[in-house]
Amino acid sequence: MTTIVARAVARSSTGRPRTLVTAAVAVLSLVLTVAGPLVAPHSLASPVTAPFAAPSADAPLGGDQLGRDVLSRLLHGGTLLVVGALLVAAVVTAAATLIGCFAVLRPVLGRAVERCADVAILLPPLLGIMLIALAWPGGGRWAVIAAAVVLGIPYAVRVVAAAAAPLTTAGYIEAAVTRGESTAYIALRELLPNLRSTVLTLFGLRFVEAVYVISMAGFLQIGPQPPASDWSLMVRENASGILLNPWAVVAPSLAIAAVAITVNLATRALAPETTQKAVTRS
Repeated sequence: MTTIVARAVARSSTGRPRTLVTAAVAVLSLVLTVAGPLVAPHSLASPVTAPFAAPSADAPLGGDQLGRDVLSRLLHGGTLLVVGALLVAAVVTAAATLIGCFAVLRPVLGRAVERCADVAILLPPLLGIMLIALAWPGGGRWAVIAAAVVLGIPYAVRVVAAAAAPLTTAGYIEAAVTRGESTAYIALRELLPNLRSTVLTLFGLRFVEAVYVISMAGFLQIGPQPPASDWSLMVRENASGILLNPWAVVAPSLAIAAVAITVNLATRALAPETTQKAVTRS
């Protein structure tokens, strides 16, 4: 037993610096993305090179299809994407956590939520985005964000409910029910604290999904429209000149992947080691 505890503590002590580094990298990438417009060397609309010009001193990543600085547009293009993805991830995770916790405590509600989720999951994401974007007055980025929230909640609810269901038979839940505690109290004070790992991991996955959905919509020009600076729009607009200046396409693609991956890794690293804690307590 002592050996098991010692090994668990050793893993925790060696893993903490790695966790902090991962979280710091994720925060740094988000800060750089949001603060990018402040350090952009050129304006968004002014051409500085020939169309699809190679990298130079004035344009380190070359020019786009209109000769605009790729680096400047790259620094401007991620702010709204990251803010939108964070908003989607936060709303979906919060809503799914609350619905999932209440659903496992109230069987009638749980069955209704499960049936609704089964139907909603069958809807293809792209079709759902197009339907909501077309129905939304004026369309635009808010329509895409709304679509991402609506399409993300059903799956997230199933994840939370699956993680919370085994906890409903735990002794502390049964004790709370015996004391006559309300469903809201049991869900928020008893279940939720024991779902931290699931909630953090779910937030990371929903952020990645939101980046994917918003980027896909931007690539299809559902949401941001030219001449707006957006990473997904940059990929679409410059695809024809990828052989002349690959950075016009590769740079925004790498930026999308880097932001999504670092945030997902950070949330996984920050998630509590529930299995390790259980071993330590035993």
